[in-house]
Order: sequence, then structure tokens, then C-alpha cells
Amino acid sequence: MLESSTVPSIDSPNDLDRKVLRILMVEDSAEDSELIMDALIRGSGSAAECLRVETASEMRVALDQGEWDVILSDHNLPNFPTHEAVKVWQDSGHGIPLIIVSNHIGEEAAVALMKAGVHDFVTKVNMTRLVPAVQRSLLETRTRRQFERTQFALQESEARFRTIAANIPSMIFQSIMQSDGTTQLTYVSEGCNELLGIPPQSLQEAPGLFLDMVIPEDKLSLYQSVEMATERLSTCNWEGRIRIGDGGEIKWVNLRQSPRKLPDGNVAWEGIISNVTEGKLAEIEIRRAHRELGELSSHFQTIKERERMDLSREIHDDLGGTLTAIKIDLLWLIDKLPPENALLLEKVQFIDTLADRLIDSTQRIARDLRPGILDYGIVPAIQWQAKEFRTRLGIPCEIDCSDEDIVLGSDLSAAIFRIFQETLTNISKHANATRVKISFKATNGRAELLVSDNGRGLSKQDRSKSRSFGIRSMQERSRFLGGDVRIDSMPGKGVTVIVSIPYELNESEQTTPEQRTLF
Repeated sequence: MLESSTVPSIDSPNDLDRKVLRILMVEDSAEDSELIMDALIRGSGSAAECLRVETASEMRVALDQGEWDVILSDHNLPNFPTHEAVKVWQDSGHGIPLIIVSNHIGEEAAVALMKAGVHDFVTKVNMTRLVPAVQRSLLETRTRRQFERTQFALQESEARFRTIAANIPSMIFQSIMQSDGTTQLTYVSEGCNELLGIPPQSLQEAPGLFLDMVIPEDKLSLYQSVEMATERLSTCNWEGRIRIGDGGEIKWVNLRQSPRKLPDGNVAWEGIISNVTEGKLAEIEIRRAHRELGELSSHFQTIKERERMDLSREIHDDLGGTLTAIKIDLLWLIDKLPPENALLLEKVQFIDTLADRLIDSTQRIARDLRPGILDYGIVPAIQWQAKEFRTRLGIPCEIDCSDEDIVLGSDLSAAIFRIFQETLTNISKHANATRVKISFKATNGRAELLVSDNGRGLSKQDRSKSRSFGIRSMQERSRFLGGDVRIDSMPGKGVTVIVSIPYELNESEQTTPEQRTLF
């Protein structure tokens, strides 16, 4: 017999899922059903809907077709034993809480029903326990369902993570660093096979296998990176080489892991190890190409300086000597000409004037090719060039040279002097400056040249011009000698050029920064 009823009431704060509580009643007495519903209404203040069933088939239909919050069942109805009601309830798989409401139930039967999953028991003679029992069952059911949903979502998330991790061409891992210093790998992705050539389980069982693969030259940097990250609890980022198998392939890998403090005091590290061999080899090749280009550029500069020096010497010695001889002969000829031959005397004197001009031009050309004052040292050469600049452009130059006896190699002196010349050329062409400050010193094994002006400064566009060969030339000269050129400037605030080059290296041993740090 199916029987439904609705009992209106006020909303209840204990109604966990709906404003109207839906109850499936397994009861053969309509009178007892009404009493049970009255007890619920008075005790909770909840609005409720009730459907009463008396047989297994009726209960099965009600469970299949309706949504119920709780099942209240009498014990051992004449035509519907409790164990059959429990079986129908279990087969439905809905997870609806089932409470036995009966006059009497034996202890053994109660124990058996509890093992079968029945939530609670309430006697009809003590209905005050009914409302708390229903409320507790509803709360437990909701909590269980939330837990099941959470578990399902967690399983789905873990499945997605494992699927993604399995398709990433890198090895994802999690390790736990114990307080005693030992490390346990709790997770290793399938990328371990492709990266290290071993199954993930093998690495989990023996974490030291990875350290054994790191080539000896790179182990120290790995230890230092991990130790620093452990002390600071910061991200560890290491790049180095590993060898796969005995005498096998060498790979460049990047290890990046981040720490997380656990409640038990241990530290969890989650990270990823990626194969960066292709990019690293390309980087090495680019560095090699840059180094070779720098060496070639410096070789051209050296050849050019030597050719300038040879040409300057030939102009000074050969052409200068010849012009001096012509000057002497002209003076002799002037002395021998008769005074009355004014026209011839005037012509010879004009030739003498041209010879003077040619001698001055020869000296200037030879000096521009390679100032002879460089033979007296870099400081006198800088002072002379600054004086020439001041004389030619009328721009005051303030010079600060702490030591005039600085002795540098010829190539280094020539490089610094050419950089200084290029700096002054840029000032004369572009700066619109009215004052220049120059400082040169050699301390702590480095020669440092500083040139600043009060001109219009450099913008980002000026620095990024594709044909800024002057600045590039200064940087190339300095870089080949192991130094650097820094340009500080703001529009309207002038420019400061800072050149710093080590001067204790022998010229035959000079290397580029790339050569010193690549391996």
C-alpha cells in the first residue's frame, strides 16, 4: 500500500538539503506513521513530505522513482521482514540513511542491522530521540557524500596530472627530505624512462642513481645549489650534464625544484628535470661563433694598428726625410739666386712655403695614424689627445690621472687610446657639450677610463641604431681584452663612458669572457 502525505511547517535550520524534508516510511500502520510525522514536526519544525510503503515491491518502486532524504522503517512487518527491507535499500545504491523506528528490537538483531549499514534505532515509546537521530543521519550522509565527491575529484585530478605528466618530455618528481638528511622519492613521472633511460620505480628505489649520472665536473655546482636552496627554503635551479649509462650519451639537463615545509618538520620538494641539450649546444655554438668573431675583429684591429704604425713610420721617415731634403735644397737655392731676379726668387719662396705646408700635413697624417706620444705611455697620450680636442673645439677638458707612470702593453695602450679617441669623436659630433671630464687610473689590476660630458645625452633609440659602429667598436676592443664598456646616460643629462680592462694579463694569454667561463 502506497500512501503519501505532506505536512506544512516552518523552515528548519537543520534541514540540510531541502526546505521540505522527503521521508520514505516503511510502515503498515497509518496511525503509527502519523504519530512519527507529528513527532518530527514538533521536534524539528521542518516541513516534510512522507510516502508510506508496506511491501518490498512498493519500496523498490518508491526508491527508483523518487528522491528521499531519509528512510524510517518499522521492524519486521508481517509481510515485509526487516532484512528484506535492508536488502532493497542496499540494492538501490542511493546511500539514503535508514533508521529503524520500532517498539522493540533484540540486541542481536540490532547488531546485525548495524553491520548491514543501518544508521540508528529509535523506539516508538521514546520518540524524543527521533529528531536528533534524523538530523545526525542527514549530517553524516551529507558529510559522506561531500567526502566521496572530494575523493572522486581528487582521483580525477590525479588521473589528469598523471596523464599530463606522462606526455611531458621531462621528468616530474616529488621527494621528501627527512629530518635525518635522507631523501625519499615519493613520485617520479614516466618521463624518467626517456630522460634517464631507467624506469621510474628504479629511481624511486635508488634515488642516488641520478647523482651517479651527473658528471664529476658538475657535481659540485649541484651540491652547492641544493644546499643553498635547502638552507633558504628557496627554489633550486641547476643546469649541468649527465651521462646515460657507462660511457653513454651526455645530456644537458635543467633541474628546478621548490620546497614545501610539512607539518612533521620534513621538507617536500616538487620539481622537474628537463632535457636542454639541444638548446645548450646551440648556445655553446653561438658563444663559439661570437668568440671567433671577436677574435677575428680583434685580429683585424691589431693588423690595422700595426699597418698604421708602419705607414706612420714610413711617412715620417721616408716622405718626411725627403721633404726635409727638399726644404734644405730650396733654402740653398734661395741663398744662391741673384737678388735682382725677383720673379724667380718669389717662385722659389712660394715652393718653399708649399714644402712647409706639406711637411705639416705629413706630420699630422703620421700623428693621426699613430701618435708617437704613445711610445711615452698611455697617460701622456690621453693628456695630449685631450689638449688637441680642447684646442680644436674649444671645449674645456678636466683631466684626472692619479699616476702618470702607468705602464701597459702596447696592444692594451693602443686599445684604450682608440676607445678614448672614439669617445671624444662622439662628443664632438653628437653631444653639444660645453664641458668634458676625463679620469684614468690603474688599481687592483684593472685600467679604468672614465669620460663624461654635460651634453644632450643618449636615448634608447640612439643606442639601438643599427649602424652605431663607434660604440660597437669600443665594446669589441674592450671585450677581447677581457674588459667591458658601460655607457650611462639619460636624455638631457649627458653621457658617461666607463671602460674597465684588466692590465696584468700577458697579451699572449688574453682571453674573452666566454673562453674563461664556458667550461
